[in-house]
Amino acid sequence: MELNSFVDYFRQKYGARLQKVVVDAGFTCPNRDGSKGFGGCSFCDNNAFHPNYCTPDKPLFQQIEEGIEFHRVRYRHAQRYIAYFQPYSNTYAPLKRLKELYETALSHPDIEGIVVGTRPDCIDEEKLDYLAELSEKHIVIIEYGIESCYDKTLERIGRGHNFECARRAVEQTAQRGLTQCGHFIFGLPGESLKMMEDEAEIISSLPLTAVKFHQLQIIKGTRMEKEYELHRDDFHYFTLSEYLDFISAFIRRLPPHLYIDRFASEVPPRYLSPLQKSWGLIRYQELLSMLRERMAEAK
Repeated sequence: MELNSFVDYFRQKYGARLQKVVVDAGFTCPNRDGSKGFGGCSFCDNNAFHPNYCTPDKPLFQQIEEGIEFHRVRYRHAQRYIAYFQPYSNTYAPLKRLKELYETALSHPDIEGIVVGTRPDCIDEEKLDYLAELSEKHIVIIEYGIESCYDKTLERIGRGHNFECARRAVEQTAQRGLTQCGHFIFGLPGESLKMMEDEAEIISSLPLTAVKFHQLQIIKGTRMEKEYELHRDDFHYFTLSEYLDFISAFIRRLPPHLYIDRFASEVPPRYLSPLQKSWGLIRYQELLSMLRERMAEAK
C-alpha cells in the first residue's frame, strides 16, 4: 500500500507543492481565557511547535515576508505559499476580526490561500459560510484539533469539548465542500493500544479530506509532565519501532481517499521532558522514509 500524502493532494489539485508559512495572529483558546477553563490543554505549549519568525507582536505581512524568506532558504524548490494560522484557535474571534486577518494575509502577492487551525467548538455556521465563500477564489483549508475520539480522554486533557462536537463541526464543514484536516494524538493518558487501534474505524466515518497524526511527546512545564511523573502507567509510550509498526497498520485501515498530512510530531529537543525517552535527533523526512519501507514490506 502506498502512503496517500497530503503533498500529493496539493500537486494533483494545484499542480505544485504548496509551502505553509506559519503566522501568529494573537489568538487564544476558550480553555485558556476562562470561557471554558484556564491553562489550555494539559499537553500544550505552543512555543514547542511553531517557528521563531512568527510572533504576534509583528504585523502579518512581516511574518509572511520572513516566513517566505525562511522557506526559500530551507526549501529551494518552494514557489507557492499559503498562510498557516496555526498557534491557538484561529477562529476564536468575531467574524469581522477574522475577515480582517484572513483577507490581509490573502492580499500578499505570494500567498495563494490560508490554512486555519482551530478547535471544533470555535466554529459556527456563519464562519463556515464565510470560509466557503472565500474558498471560491482562494485555497482554504480548515485544520481541526480533535486529538481523541473518546470523551473521557478529552475531559482528562482539558479540551473543553466532546467528540460529538468535533463530528458535528467536521460534518458541517464537509457540507460546504471545504477542504479539512483532523488532528489526532496517539499515547494520551488512559488510552490502551486497543483503544487507539479502534479509532481507525471512527476516524474513517468522518468526512475529512486529510488527517494529521502525532505521537504524544511530553513537553517540559506542562500539566501533562506532572501527570506523567505521577501516573506513568496510564500512558502508552511508543518506541520508534513500535510506533512505525502501529501507524503503518493504522493507515492501512483508513479509506484510500483519506490523505495523510503528517504521521509523527517533531518537537525541538530543548522542549522535551527528560521524564520521557526520546527518539533522538531524527527528522520527519527520515521517519517518512522508514514508514514507506514498513508499508512496502506489508504488501
